[in-house]
Amino acid sequence: MNVVSLLTAALVLATATSALGQESVASPPTPLSQLLAEAEGNNPQISAANYGVRAARQIVPQVTTLPDPKFTYQQLSVGSPKPFAGYTNSDFAYIGVGASQALPYPGKLRLRGDVAERDADTKLAEVEVTKTGIADAIKADYLQLAYLQQTLGILRQNESVLDQLIQDATVHYRVGQGMQQDVLQAQVNRTKIVKEITMHHQLMWQAQAHLKGLLNRDQGSPDIVTEDLIATPLQRTSDELLGMVRQNNPQIQVDASSIRKQDAQLASAKREGKPDFEVGYIYQNTDRKYRDYYMFTFDVRFPRKARVNAEIAEATEKRSESQQTLNAHLQQQLAEVQEGYVKAASDEELLKEYREGLIPQSDAAYRATLSAYASNREQFIHVLSYFTDTLNLKLEYVQTLVDHEAALAHLESLTGATLR
Repeated sequence: MNVVSLLTAALVLATATSALGQESVASPPTPLSQLLAEAEGNNPQISAANYGVRAARQIVPQVTTLPDPKFTYQQLSVGSPKPFAGYTNSDFAYIGVGASQALPYPGKLRLRGDVAERDADTKLAEVEVTKTGIADAIKADYLQLAYLQQTLGILRQNESVLDQLIQDATVHYRVGQGMQQDVLQAQVNRTKIVKEITMHHQLMWQAQAHLKGLLNRDQGSPDIVTEDLIATPLQRTSDELLGMVRQNNPQIQVDASSIRKQDAQLASAKREGKPDFEVGYIYQNTDRKYRDYYMFTFDVRFPRKARVNAEIAEATEKRSESQQTLNAHLQQQLAEVQEGYVKAASDEELLKEYREGLIPQSDAAYRATLSAYASNREQFIHVLSYFTDTLNLKLEYVQTLVDHEAALAHLESLTGATLR
């Protein structure tokens, strides 16, 4: 058995795992902030939501403008149904032209405009919900891609270490100092790593495709390379984060805007019970030998009380519905913030345990077992066991790291705070 080669394998493993195995890539890494800015400008869902807001703003002048004026042409025949019959020999026949204008009760148009403005404000708040949802998805894909790229490097480097162990175990077996099953077991472990590498490639392609779709990039564009995962300390307290929900949470802002809209709708519904007016003026010409006619009209429309009361009741119920929706969403968001805080805090403790306890201890046990095996004082199966334990702990560390960063990213979406 070549002692030098075994110790070299141990050194390579320690170097690979301590560096967390970031795979070398040709393309430079892209910061997450750059992708978020790109999505805000290019994502079709965000663009569609912005168009919706601009369209809603155009409703305001439509509902605050007076109703369309009416122009009238009249022709009255006398003695015969033929056009202009009696026009020259009867003072009852005439040709008339006129105009009329409906005049809603003062304040109605303004209140309708308030409703339209509040509706546009709600749609604007919904844009922020869309942006936050897209940003959440991009962060999740980015962190998943970072995890896959980082763990792929770990797997490949440990595949090389395992190749060296297989080679040394084979030499050991050939000189009668080991068993064939040691070599076979090492080969099985190597096959498992190859399988994990293949699965990582598949998951990376899926994450790349979804992320490019969110960015509105061509699927044939170069793959996105992430920055290294680094643990971000949680520097906000639970109470601070919970206090930010009411002011900064996008869904809460939508619900609050919806309540303001319903308040405007209720005020408008009450005003709709007032009468509307219409004024008109008609000029009637009866040929020059007869005197002309001049007619002024003034109409009043009285809304039916049953309909108005139903509109007021509907607006009142919808206002209550909006308030309860806000209360429900607020409790949901507060619960998510608390859950995210607990998750981030507990993952932070786990990361410390991995760094300061589990991984160094497992690595030390592996190297001690490897050294003992080199002196024929330990079985090779134990070397493989500690090798696998160390590899799994490093992979678990990266998974915990990405879970921690994902929890912080979601807390940012819920509270509007900058945590990463």
